Amino acid sequence: MTHIMLINPNELIKRAAVELKKGQLVNPPEWSRLVKTGHHKERLPEDNDWWYIRSAAILRSIARLGPVGTEKLRTKYGGKKNRGNKPEHVYKASGSVIRKSLQQLEKSGLIVQTEKGVHKGRVLSPKGVSFLDKIAVSIMKENKKK
Repeated sequence: MTHIMLINPNELIKRAAVELKKGQLVNPPEWSRLVKTGHHKERLPEDNDWWYIRSAAILRSIARLGPVGTEKLRTKYGGKKNRGNKPEHVYKASGSVIRKSLQQLEKSGLIVQTEKGVHKGRVLSPKGVSFLDKIAVSIMKENKKK
């Protein structure tokens, strides 16, 4: 078994985004072409497949961080805003984008909600673990061939 943390995150996220799009496990909402990913951003995402990439990145973050909620992911994907002459200020990412992505991943069966002791949030389901493991194994095989 190949652990997903041993794989280059960029490769894993790109490949997972392709698989999410191909399997139609998540679909971008109509408004996704018109929104920024956070208050700290100046422009819209340039990549047309940004919804799939963000969903794949969220899936990997859930696998890595365990029970995770929307607020923790908003903090993770937030950033600094350039405010001209004024000092930079840290802002969280868009909650709607993350929430809708989590709902779609949950609907596709890749993640489930849990209450683990005092920790409440979403974790990978067995289907989500096998989804990421299959991608990790294929990347590992390709890297061995090179």
